[in-house]
Amino acid sequence: MNALRSPSRRRFLRSSAAGGALLLGMSAEGVLAAGERAAAPEFSPNAFIRIGRDGRVTLVSKQPEIGQGIKTSLPMVIAEQLDVAWKDVQVVQGDLDTARYGPQGAGGSTSTPTNYEHFHRLGATARTILVQAAAATWGVPVAECSAAQGAVSHGPSGRRLGYGALVEKASTLPLPDPQAVVLKDPSAYRLLGKRIGGVDNAAIVAGRPLFGIDVRLPGMLYAVYAKCPVFGGKPVSANLDAVKAMPGVRDAFIVDGTGNLNGLRPGVAIVATSTWAALRARGALRVVWDEGEGAAHSWAGFTAQAQAAARGPGAATVRRDGDVPAALAKAAKVVEAAYSYPFISHASMEPQNCTAWMRADGVLELWAPTQNPGAGQALVASTFGIPKEQVQLHIIRSGGGFGRRLSSDFIVEATAIARRLSAPVKLTWTREDDLQHDHFRPGGFHFLRGGVDASGKALAWHNHFVSFANRVEREGKSVLQPGSGGSLSADEFPGRWIDNCLFEQTLLECRVPMGPWRAPGSCVFSWVLHSFIDELAHAGGRDPLEFRLELLGNKDLVPASSERGLSRPGLPYDVKRMRHVLVEVARRAGWGKKTFPRGQGQGIAFHFSHRGYVAQVAEVTVSRDGRLKVDRVVVAADVGSQIVNLSGAENQVEGSVIDGLSTMMFPELDIQDGRIVQSNFHDYGLLRMPDTPTKIETHFILTDHPVTGLGEPALPPLAPAVCNAIFAATGKRVRQLPLAKTDLSWS
Repeated sequence: MNALRSPSRRRFLRSSAAGGALLLGMSAEGVLAAGERAAAPEFSPNAFIRIGRDGRVTLVSKQPEIGQGIKTSLPMVIAEQLDVAWKDVQVVQGDLDTARYGPQGAGGSTSTPTNYEHFHRLGATARTILVQAAAATWGVPVAECSAAQGAVSHGPSGRRLGYGALVEKASTLPLPDPQAVVLKDPSAYRLLGKRIGGVDNAAIVAGRPLFGIDVRLPGMLYAVYAKCPVFGGKPVSANLDAVKAMPGVRDAFIVDGTGNLNGLRPGVAIVATSTWAALRARGALRVVWDEGEGAAHSWAGFTAQAQAAARGPGAATVRRDGDVPAALAKAAKVVEAAYSYPFISHASMEPQNCTAWMRADGVLELWAPTQNPGAGQALVASTFGIPKEQVQLHIIRSGGGFGRRLSSDFIVEATAIARRLSAPVKLTWTREDDLQHDHFRPGGFHFLRGGVDASGKALAWHNHFVSFANRVEREGKSVLQPGSGGSLSADEFPGRWIDNCLFEQTLLECRVPMGPWRAPGSCVFSWVLHSFIDELAHAGGRDPLEFRLELLGNKDLVPASSERGLSRPGLPYDVKRMRHVLVEVARRAGWGKKTFPRGQGQGIAFHFSHRGYVAQVAEVTVSRDGRLKVDRVVVAADVGSQIVNLSGAENQVEGSVIDGLSTMMFPELDIQDGRIVQSNFHDYGLLRMPDTPTKIETHFILTDHPVTGLGEPALPPLAPAVCNAIFAATGKRVRQLPLAKTDLSWS
């Protein structure tokens, strides 16, 4: 990994009254007044830091850990500014408590950018108090003292006190004036930017209880929940008496549920003395279902509807610039293409689960591997009429999320079951439940036309996007709500760049529950847009890199189009940053400097996603019989001025590349008679180790911009880079996912 360090790093040295207010004005983020702190056993200047007399430091991680490494990286920020040795740090997971910690959630690559600067100041403030405590103990000026690696030293005398020895004195001091809190210069960082192993790694390797599915409580019962295989269906009757008579079964009952496809769906609950007993009973369960209108849905039917819609104008105009028909009429070359992709599941390693206990005192206690604990608490409260303050939620580490655990259906299901019992109950989904009752990434269809002039310059762009929506009640009205990532932004690339540009959208109503999937929207839009851009480049006889740089243009910043009243405008686009990563990835990959034989090729793509600027080059080999091997992927990423944990950052980029490749190549969900056909990993393919890229090279470009997240930005460019490389190798375009649908053989 190589970092190109920008000479300007000023933003980390800012120490203003506004910055101090982050700490002092955040009762919502757990800052305690001096008089509220315990005076003896430990120093606790805020809700995130505790220092014991033995010098051990306990840091609270408030965000859910779903494998993105945030439980390690954000405490590293505090530890850096506190100036404590990482070996002396213990990290604990905080429960849901927004009054103490502020917002708690993990999604959209937001955990780092929303907490990064705050956590710097939390650590620096605690360090400042400890230095003041040491100065007061010695009776010397504060300016003569400094902190390093868990101790404060007095320069002139050489005296030194560890943080543990300063606990009692520090606990009596008031919070310092914000102007007295000076952040460390990045050049002095000992921890940030280094490779630090995850704080849970040892427990994971040893198989110690850590995840939601591992929760055990005294007297706990175990539950499964059967839902109608057709989305929106509900149970009419079931052989409950026969199920209740089975060994180990404590109860079986119908749950009426609600009409919310993403909430408590109707079903049948079985409660037993073990998960095995509950699953055996479920095997004997016979339910008569009212399948409802969803039984008419099929992927083949959706495809026919989309193709019919494509023959006319879109139901809605998302963006209109210039005169696309006139521009296409004048174009030297016109390209038309239809791209499509299926519904897919999140397929996280750990199926959904939740432990719930309706206590005798009226408090509902939950143990949930969730990305969005606040939303889970709110859904429980609104579904069952339980006051939010009586819903206590313990955030448990998740075995993968990718957006699935932003939904809270499994939490309300566990609650519905626990309310009938006097004991804690753990609900566990099977893999089949997880695959067939997911909140899916919506499928989609893009019908594109584009034109280039005689010099090969992009002249016109038209995209008619056909996607899916659920009908919901909103403010007393029935409206269509597109699936997450199923709505095209007016500022989606190349909107704002091409003078003659038309985005249209048509929504197909369906009963399929949908939810955010890693890099929502971008994960599929990037493949479509940057594959079609490649088509236009080749149609114009242009080098794909040169064509993209020309398309980006010479402006350093392109503003969002909100002032134009367009639907769902995007974010300001820093073209300078994107040009930088694009040029850098081309340099690192040796773009244009290699000669590839037939069956091998390079492809390039870029995308701005979740505040990150990322470009990738893929090199592939396609055998004559169509077998694909990705030989090399080179990634250049700009996510701001600092890489927090180099190990975690590389993990996120490499994981994004592998996840993106897997999703491009294999997974597909077919829908027949309103049912998901696939049921488990035997018929829902995912990438295996032999199919992973032979080599992944990650290059971070450090720039003087706010630090942003890395869980999602590196995924979107992978698919178009690989598909463009396939075209370079074989002359065949991939316009339908998964890749298994395309015959890549060549002669």
